[in-house]
Amino acid sequence: MSIERRMSPTSLLLPLKASLSRVMVVATLLLTLLCSLILPNAAFAAEAGVLGLGGTSETSSEPIPDSFGRDTPRHTVQGFISALSENDYLLASNYLNLSKSDNPTTVVRQFKQALDAGGRFLPDLQLNNTLEGNLTDQLPPSQENVGVINIGEKSVPLLLERVVSNNNDQYWQFSSDTLSSVPEVIENTEPTLVSRYTVDSLDGKKVFGYQLADLVAALTMIVSSFVLTYIMVWLLYHLLRITYPHIRGVPLPLPNKVILPLSVVIMALILSEVMVYAGVSVTLREPVNRFTDIASWLALTWLLLRVIDAIFTRAVNLSYKKNYTERVSILGLLRKVVKALLLIFAVIVIFGNLGFDLTTGIAALGVGGLALALGAQKTIENLVGSVVVVADSPVRIGDYCKFGTYEGTVIDIGIRSSRVRTLTRTIVTVPNGDFSSMQIENFTSRDMFRFFHQLYLKRTADIDVVFKMVKDLDEFLNEHYLTNNEWNQVNILELRQDCYVIQLQAYINANDVMEFYDKQNVVFVDVLNQVAKYKVEHALPTQQLIVNQAELEHHMESNTVESVEEDTSHSSSKTDDGETNVSLDNHDHSSNNGSVDINKSSDKARGDNQKSSMATVSREGALKALKHKSRMLRKSKFKHTKRKFGFSIWNQP
Repeated sequence: MSIERRMSPTSLLLPLKASLSRVMVVATLLLTLLCSLILPNAAFAAEAGVLGLGGTSETSSEPIPDSFGRDTPRHTVQGFISALSENDYLLASNYLNLSKSDNPTTVVRQFKQALDAGGRFLPDLQLNNTLEGNLTDQLPPSQENVGVINIGEKSVPLLLERVVSNNNDQYWQFSSDTLSSVPEVIENTEPTLVSRYTVDSLDGKKVFGYQLADLVAALTMIVSSFVLTYIMVWLLYHLLRITYPHIRGVPLPLPNKVILPLSVVIMALILSEVMVYAGVSVTLREPVNRFTDIASWLALTWLLLRVIDAIFTRAVNLSYKKNYTERVSILGLLRKVVKALLLIFAVIVIFGNLGFDLTTGIAALGVGGLALALGAQKTIENLVGSVVVVADSPVRIGDYCKFGTYEGTVIDIGIRSSRVRTLTRTIVTVPNGDFSSMQIENFTSRDMFRFFHQLYLKRTADIDVVFKMVKDLDEFLNEHYLTNNEWNQVNILELRQDCYVIQLQAYINANDVMEFYDKQNVVFVDVLNQVAKYKVEHALPTQQLIVNQAELEHHMESNTVESVEEDTSHSSSKTDDGETNVSLDNHDHSSNNGSVDINKSSDKARGDNQKSSMATVSREGALKALKHKSRMLRKSKFKHTKRKFGFSIWNQP
């Protein structure tokens, strides 16, 4: 609280001043950065030299922009045309490499006359827009070809050359060789159609900086060219529509919607030559050419979109006709992708014709596309996999196939995944990226079915009979009306301890598995009827048990003695009147004679010897009775068992 009382108004303003100073510093830095982007670089280089901030007095490595915009061949041509449209011949002379003896106004006027009579500049997209120019052409690095002048039989190339000034500034100008050839070309020029048929009232008048006569002539030629082109394309389309069905037997696949865009494309191609022939001024012709280039690209994009629709519509109809329904969804996706790529390309070309530098935009588009591809890697993988599945066609809808650990019928092949119905009537969805990389076994595409089975015959059959039967069965399968000649064979496959294994193999023609099963039943019955003609028996699965009887008797006697001793010890008891009862009971479900009861009464006066002798007699009687019972049991259960030593169990497969 004491600190707050000591604070004065001056001390309260100190933090505010500090914050204001920080804001001023930041604003100054931002203003300096903005000025460095706007003002020329030379001014800041001079300031750095005056202030002593520059380490050396050398100029910056970056080239200084030319004040007339002659840095690139494209900018030089566009700047020259702009200067001519303003009738500023002195400004236009800065784009010409003139000697000291040349009159700038005269040279510019002659050059314009030659360009009006037959000059043709390359389209803007073909004009190089770099400082070095096009280094891949056949010209020296310091020269650039930007067009041609054709008047009569004479032709003069329009060349630019890179000029280096005294201050080491580099820029592009029309070469002196081109300018020196202009007077010879214009000697044989004749009045143009525009100047010949222009109304006197329009002569000398300008609209938007252009001659009114040129504007009227250009507008007239645009309208007339479009009308004539549209009529010609319309007639040609209907002629093809009549003659095409007679030649190919099918209707013309192109719709009538292609007439308009095709007319615009053809009109844009011929309009430039028409205006040159008519003698429209180059100052108006170049903007109109730029406009027609844009219009032609738009019309071409429109035309290609119509053609793409016609192609994919025909492909979809063929897919339905040939029952390739899985291709319909993929074709729809491909149609959208192709249209999107076409529109992107058209936008790039149109903006390039308008003069925009699309290098940064294309680079950003490439980076964005790469990021999108990395982010949607699995999605793109499935899309590519769907295209692979449809293009390669390992399976189609309705095919029964096996892939991985699953097998079933393909019910749908979509854009992202495929669905298969298994034998348990469940549906398995598999991404197309994984489905295309699997080993797929298609059962529906079989051209024939394999009949492959085995017969088991007892070893008691005579080997000569078996061999004759195998030979006859082989001939029987070869001659059977349901088998083909692919591979029919009957042979003895294996000799086992209990049977002969006879293998039968043949191929049966069938359209599907149901038809094969029906034909296989017929072949089964015929084969079994043939086997029944021979003295052989089919080996059936059996089981045999061989027991050593001596060991069994010894084992039963030992168990009987132990049980008698236990029963005797538990059943012996004394009654109240002095009688001793010993009982031994052994129950058998098969006989009621297995019980022995021994009762012995003794008096209390008898001695211990008499008691022990009676107990011995009881045990001997019980043992005799048990031996008799075990003998009866052996006779009933092991009557047919052979007496052999050892113990073994074996099964026939």
